[in-house]
Amino acid sequence: MGKASISLEEVKKDLMKDDGFREEYEKLKPRYDIITQIILARKEQHITQSELAKKIGTKKSNISRLESGNYNPSLDFLSKIAAALGKTLNLQLH
Repeated sequence: MGKASISLEEVKKDLMKDDGFREEYEKLKPRYDIITQIILARKEQHITQSELAKKIGTKKSNISRLESGNYNPSLDFLSKIAAALGKTLNLQLH
């Protein structure tokens, strides 16, 4: 017998019905959005984590922790990363 498959979007849609899950998801979304943008920009420019770390004067492990979501970076750190990737950091309050 084959296994039934379910897409990530279907799982997310089901989980979002739970108020507690949805609240936590929305709280963490900005962090993961910026991480995704950093990873995409780095990969588009064919820059390794080590190369990015060297550009901003930090260790590769700090870039790795950031990209894995295990590091809560300062605004200064994010600004350095943005500049090293030729980007600007924009923050907004809604």
